[in-house]
Amino acid sequence: MHQVPKTFCMRCYGTMESIGIEKIQLGQTGLLLGIWNNIFAGSMLVEIYVCSECGKVEFYTEAGDDSQKLPQKNCPKCERKHDFDYPKCPFCKYSYFD
Repeated sequence: MHQVPKTFCMRCYGTMESIGIEKIQLGQTGLLLGIWNNIFAGSMLVEIYVCSECGKVEFYTEAGDDSQKLPQKNCPKCERKHDFDYPKCPFCKYSYFD
């Protein structure tokens, strides 16, 4: 993963410092399938930055790395692809939980 230069916090303009690279688990746990949905969703490698002044946290992924992009799903209403973790389709606003 490339090194993101230290940046300034957008909240307080303090210095953002890297605290390391971690894998973040994607997905969610469910009532019927338990943790299996979470396990099969995969993970995303991110570099974590924190502001030394106010504690704001930011996550960065490697730009252009297709392996770090979120999985996609098709909306059942408009059939357009979007990130799997959206609660509503960003195009037609179909809600998956209503």
